Amino acid sequence: MLAPPSSEPVMGGMADEMNFVDTADVDIRLPMLVYVSREKRPGYDHNKKAGAMNALVRTSAIMSNGPFILNLDCDHYIYNSLALREGMCFMLDRGGDRICYVQFPQRFEGIDPNDRYANHNAVFFDVSLRAFDGLQGPMYVGTGCIFRRVALYGFSPPRATEHMGWLGRRKLKVQLRKPKNPSKKEKGKEETKPCINGYDSDDEDIESQLLSRRFGNSDSLLESIPVAEFQGRLVQDGHGSTKEGRPAGSLAVPREPLDAAAVAEAINVISCFYEDKTEWGRRVGWIYGSVTEDVVTGYRMHNRGWRSVYCVTKRDAFRGTAPINLTDRLHQVLRWATGSVEIFFSRNNAIFSSRRMKFLQKVAYFNVGIYPFTSIFLLVYCFLPALSLFTGQFIVQSLSIMFLVFLLLITLTLSLLALLEIKWSGITLHEWWRNEQFWLIGGTSAHPAAVLQGLLKVIAGVDISFTLTTKSSNDENEDDFAELYMVKWSFLMVPPITIMMVNMIAIAVGVARTMYSEIPQWSKLVGGVFFSFWVLIHLYPFAKGLMGRRGRVPTIVFVWSGLLSIIISLLWVYISPPSSKIQYIKFQFP
Repeated sequence: MLAPPSSEPVMGGMADEMNFVDTADVDIRLPMLVYVSREKRPGYDHNKKAGAMNALVRTSAIMSNGPFILNLDCDHYIYNSLALREGMCFMLDRGGDRICYVQFPQRFEGIDPNDRYANHNAVFFDVSLRAFDGLQGPMYVGTGCIFRRVALYGFSPPRATEHMGWLGRRKLKVQLRKPKNPSKKEKGKEETKPCINGYDSDDEDIESQLLSRRFGNSDSLLESIPVAEFQGRLVQDGHGSTKEGRPAGSLAVPREPLDAAAVAEAINVISCFYEDKTEWGRRVGWIYGSVTEDVVTGYRMHNRGWRSVYCVTKRDAFRGTAPINLTDRLHQVLRWATGSVEIFFSRNNAIFSSRRMKFLQKVAYFNVGIYPFTSIFLLVYCFLPALSLFTGQFIVQSLSIMFLVFLLLITLTLSLLALLEIKWSGITLHEWWRNEQFWLIGGTSAHPAAVLQGLLKVIAGVDISFTLTTKSSNDENEDDFAELYMVKWSFLMVPPITIMMVNMIAIAVGVARTMYSEIPQWSKLVGGVFFSFWVLIHLYPFAKGLMGRRGRVPTIVFVWSGLLSIIISLLWVYISPPSSKIQYIKFQFP
């Protein structure tokens, strides 16, 4: 632990024989640094990342109590230190007291130049989150985010419920107030100690009891809440537009050194049983009970009326690593989709949101919970061209003018939307196409598995276990992208392999039928082959990932492909046997 820095700047010295860098105009104070390792007991649910973040919030409230909190994953680092100031400027600007967090885009290193599995996720970070910024703000994505401490405590934003009367006044409102019975000497003077005064005198005792029940039995933690709210206020200007702001220079006061009692209390609030019978993880801090606790936490804040901001800096604020192996990438997408299914079947579904959340924000959050279920239709669309080729019937029975006009309008609309996304966000066509390809790969592998897991949890109560994402850790002598070519078998690969094999078999069947037909119908063949070929193009990165570095397909892929081909062929012969004068061998199931 490093001691708290002094309140006044400490400048460095001139360059000399010992110091080669001139730091005369540089503040060389080091920030307070504390390494925290929370208590863990066997058989006790520690709530993974959400529990660790809540423990850090409590212990930091006692030791440093900064009004703003930066959240980074272990695989991310600060690439641009000035981004922290940019994020806090949003919260300290006019109207910034309603901002709960500032989200930065995730940027990754160590990804292959072709971005085979859309690891950059450019469409989400450069298109979707930018659009969220025009609503109530972007969702919280788990890392690269600066929080307002009071928002994490579960309080509502200022002026969010003024129109709701007494209920609207029951919020945290900390400001400098005058004494109740001031003497003649004390008249005109104000207390410098912040306190909670948003309630009547009778309500203050009730609220103190509610706060203890909500945050736990730590008096130091409760006393730090109004101080953090006061420190995070806007600075008063000369025009008096920020009436409840803090005076300039009010924070430039010496900090008391930490004593043994403060350290002991900081250890107490991160013990295993401190959260028992409190609202930590249910209303306060990071929310428990979901694989994607980040989305749920941000949703709760927006549901209370807070706003968020998406900050894209010219120089990347933070950078991290991402899984470049196909199996690890699919497991990552499976975890995200499983969390979305959990959200859909929970009270965090946007359907049950409050009136404080804007309508379009509700639609956006509802899409977060519903998108894994679109995999059901995606699977149908991937098998439909093959079914058309098997049966010899085109997808549409009759091509009418209305149908063609409708299809043309949809095609033009989707094309214009894609061009708008590319032009507006600045992403390249290659990045957009990689995102489209991996959407089909994930939608036919990880998303159906997530829906199945979610239904098992809701219906049968089966707990969901997930695998942590493994990151690249190559030696200097190895290839930078060695893990990209590693083939790790996973049952998530079965549906895409099935789709590829079925469509390839269907193309062969369709071509053979048309060539040996007395009246070849080439138009139906071209239509069916086009849609099957369109499906296979989307699955090309998946097929390339199965080849490994040297283009050698694993034996298990041949086994699965052969079994699927035999099963599909036998089923089709059984369902629709060929009709001809030639006597075929009769086949029937035992």
